[in-house]
Amino acid sequence: MKSKEKPSPNTAINILHLVEKSLDDDQANDVTVISLMGKTDIAEYMVIASGRSARHVDSTTDHLISKLKKAGVTGIRSEGRHLKDWVLIDAGYVIINLFRPEVRSHYNLEKLWETEIHERNLNEFVKN
Repeated sequence: MKSKEKPSPNTAINILHLVEKSLDDDQANDVTVISLMGKTDIAEYMVIASGRSARHVDSTTDHLISKLKKAGVTGIRSEGRHLKDWVLIDAGYVIINLFRPEVRSHYNLEKLWETEIHERNLNEFVKN
């Protein structure tokens, strides 16, 4: 995936607020926002949330994509809608992961993205 252009000061945060509001409106559970700034160029923020069931994940996804499009966000892509276990929505500067709770706990993305590899440890790994 190509790195994204640097957003205008409020673009990423405005999309993030829209995502958070939509998830709140649809009563998504355990919404977590992870800043990706300085960690990767794929996005500025990652949002992780759970739905109560496959049907809830699907309807929350549908509502969120509709609201993003209505707000003028272009190039929105989604993956995993047919399974309704884990849906990834790429909204440009914000990536959203919607899970059924048991699938979320299995993959534990929060731990993956919040863990930082220190350069010293990485250099030691490369030497071995």
